[in-house]
Amino acid sequence: MTTSESSGTPAPSTGTVVTPAAGVQPSLRVDAVIPVYNEEHILAQSVATLRAFLAERLSQHRWRIVIADNASIDGTLAVAQRLAGQYPGEVSWLHLDQKGRGRALKRAWLTSDADILTYMDVDLSTGLDAYPLLVQSIINGYDVATGCRRLPESRVTRSAKREVISRCYNLLIKLTHWVDIVDAQCGFKAVSRAAVQELAPLIENNEWFFDTELLLLAKHRGYRVKEIPVSWVEDPDSRVHIVKTAVEDIKGLLRVRFRPPK
Repeated sequence: MTTSESSGTPAPSTGTVVTPAAGVQPSLRVDAVIPVYNEEHILAQSVATLRAFLAERLSQHRWRIVIADNASIDGTLAVAQRLAGQYPGEVSWLHLDQKGRGRALKRAWLTSDADILTYMDVDLSTGLDAYPLLVQSIINGYDVATGCRRLPESRVTRSAKREVISRCYNLLIKLTHWVDIVDAQCGFKAVSRAAVQELAPLIENNEWFFDTELLLLAKHRGYRVKEIPVSWVEDPDSRVHIVKTAVEDIKGLLRVRFRPPK
């Protein structure tokens, strides 16, 4: 599956789904999207880990891993292409000429024909054990399911600095939008195809605020949102620039609050 942000028109998905094991009658198609930017050093291992997990724990459904490369300038795209060739039907890729994590997710989701669209960060900081519950939440009737690191059952390892910033940010969300979102930024989400088709085109942010904007739009429009407890370990090699992202988030919260999409 290939496409280019500069083309202006979303290209249809051309990847195929994995053939189910004999005797299995999967009812749903699930895409697991990994947005990547300059991740050649970790991509192959992460895909191998995720592929093995899906084969064991999601065998009742047809699944596919989609590597969404947003303008990487290292060897990430070549690694993605190699993996797709190595695992045809199980791994596919798309490439965008413009950088943007949210932009890559939007493109991957809107050009997919899967019933359930999911994503996780390439570092797999969020434990995959919660992934089947994420998918099952959509099957059970929720429109959006998201990992939540603030629930009592969650197990989180991160620096005090990141913890304080996270708590302040989620408090700011409550003060500006009055919604019961406990953790807006966890990079571990699932969305029904119907919700994606309505919500994704409305999301203006193409970077890190994408997650929060998705949840806010879902809440404001009456979609059912489920927060799932997860285990999460902070990645010391995280590409998130805290100050820049914080400014982007504050601007995004104010925009969605005072200039919501029609």
